[in-house]
Amino acid sequence: MITVLRLGHRRFRDMRITTHVALTARAFGAGKVILSGEKDDKIIESVTDVAKRWGCDFKITYKKNWKRIIREFKGTKVHLAMFGLNLPDKINELKSKKGNLLIIIGGEKVPSEVFHMVDYNLAIGNQPHSEVAALAVFMHEYTEGLEFKVKFKCAKVRVEPQEIGRKTIEK
Repeated sequence: MITVLRLGHRRFRDMRITTHVALTARAFGAGKVILSGEKDDKIIESVTDVAKRWGCDFKITYKKNWKRIIREFKGTKVHLAMFGLNLPDKINELKSKKGNLLIIIGGEKVPSEVFHMVDYNLAIGNQPHSEVAALAVFMHEYTEGLEFKVKFKCAKVRVEPQEIGRKTIEK
């Protein structure tokens, strides 16, 4: 399973971007998001509601101690940033690994400890960018475009692709 750890969430400053992190993680194939930083029940409720309506195989939780999460995680740990080795240079090696994957993305400045606690520090471009963009680019490359193929179990609402306009199907 792919789990995303969102570091340093700040309830009032990051509400929208953290919601977008969770929605992107879900839509691109992650099974879980863990928020750290300030606890924010509103985001957890909102994203849980989206998962119930659009497909229910997704969890979002809060855990204060991000160090413990990283330390105790069983699987490969990847930190996404603008620093580190460039994604194209390591993606095939990473895809060849079996087991669970923890993707770590920051909000506020990421503590330097994180860089030493992970298996990979991967740069998604070497310029400042959004953690949502970094997560989407990584997930697209890692899952080889899964976001276009996945069918969400328990979905009560789904989009019907069409050339013009919007069409949703509700069960």
